[in-house]
Amino acid sequence: MRRIGFIALCASGLAACAPMTPERAADRCEERARASQGPEIGLTMGVSNQTGVFGGASLGISTDAIMGRDPLAVYESCVMNLTGELPIRPARLRDI
Repeated sequence: MRRIGFIALCASGLAACAPMTPERAADRCEERARASQGPEIGLTMGVSNQTGVFGGASLGISTDAIMGRDPLAVYESCVMNLTGELPIRPARLRDI
């Protein structure tokens, strides 16, 4: 059983070292660029028959947003860092 766990651990470690595909890099970097557009706010409200009314809030902001970096520049530099190449497609970002 330990041998199988060790083999699985080694395989996952090797997969992490595999070259990043341009498509995966674009997806990953679009998320980072979206986060650089500004704070993300989440609100949760609801009612449960066991606990009654509940609510919650979350606030997230990236260091790129704090530094005021351009989301398109964040996207392009991220893809370049991950693949060593220019992006294969323009960034798909939401409007703020």
